[in-house]
Amino acid sequence: MSGHPVDDTRFVLMNPSHPGNVGAAARAIKVMGFADLVLVRPRLDDVLTHVDAVAMASGAADLLGRARVVTTLTEALDGITHACATAMTPRDFGPPTSAPRAHFATLARQDHRVAFVFGGERFGLANQDVYRCHACLSIPTAPGYGSLNLAQAVQLIAYDWRCAQGGFSVEPRTADAELASLPEVMGALDHWRETLEQIGFLDPAAPKRLLPRLQQLLNRARLTREEVDILRGIARAVTRR
Repeated sequence: MSGHPVDDTRFVLMNPSHPGNVGAAARAIKVMGFADLVLVRPRLDDVLTHVDAVAMASGAADLLGRARVVTTLTEALDGITHACATAMTPRDFGPPTSAPRAHFATLARQDHRVAFVFGGERFGLANQDVYRCHACLSIPTAPGYGSLNLAQAVQLIAYDWRCAQGGFSVEPRTADAELASLPEVMGALDHWRETLEQIGFLDPAAPKRLLPRLQQLLNRARLTREEVDILRGIARAVTRR
């Protein structure tokens, strides 16, 4: 991890219209390990407690409960030392525009209190709001269609910012299976040879290259001990029939 604890990152939603998006944004922020959410002049006064917001938060209702509502972007950026606007197109006379990962590669090494500012669903960010920021982030999208839902944009920025700080380790859900030893694989192959001879698929007088090919197939498969047992169980079942 870099030197950016969660309290050093803030997500600011300007004039959000839909409670569901606010709830989904809270979920996106929490799942990436962040906790500071500020809303500037939301369309609904009860947006943080609205049934749609709570439903879409899906376990992040505690973050909604801590979120703040303010009336100006200046209030939302109190204590912030580096603000990033998010916009699909750069603004004339605005801050430099870059893709999030390119900007984060440098920003993650600096000691800043960072805010990401997102425009509302209806009109995006106003020029004057973009001008107040140090950088403008534009998420690369397919040519001809760059429309992202507000919560989706929050998720992408939160993910890239977390990755720039080192990300989270992924714990395996199950232990790695033990690979079969070469003698165990050879034992399975011998078992299958006997079975194939018994059912008439393999002529022991003229085996040709079947067995070497089966050997290479098993080697490429990197069989586990459990898989070898399954193959031998199938051979036993075939023999009994």
